[in-house]
Amino acid sequence: MFVHHVYFWLKNPDSAADKAKLIEGLNTLKGIKQIKMAHIGVPANTNRSVIERGYAVSWLLFFDNQQEQDVYQEHPVHLKFVENYSQLWEKVIVYDSVDA
Repeated sequence: MFVHHVYFWLKNPDSAADKAKLIEGLNTLKGIKQIKMAHIGVPANTNRSVIERGYAVSWLLFFDNQQEQDVYQEHPVHLKFVENYSQLWEKVIVYDSVDA
């Protein structure tokens, strides 16, 4: 199993329209066949000192292996997503993990 978790900080963090547009873009990626499971999230209403809530949207993906994730990274739909939506975000952090 290969897990790819992406966190997006928007250039305009108070813009509901920008958040909705990013989510719209992420939904276009769900059809990429290498993705086994996808989840689009926003910060939960939890409040503990260890919780990072500064991001606007998260994108959680599960793949069978790293090779499938590598195909996803170069997939034309993914490349078009970056081209069409990257102007919305100020910062992106990615956490990739594999089974322990």
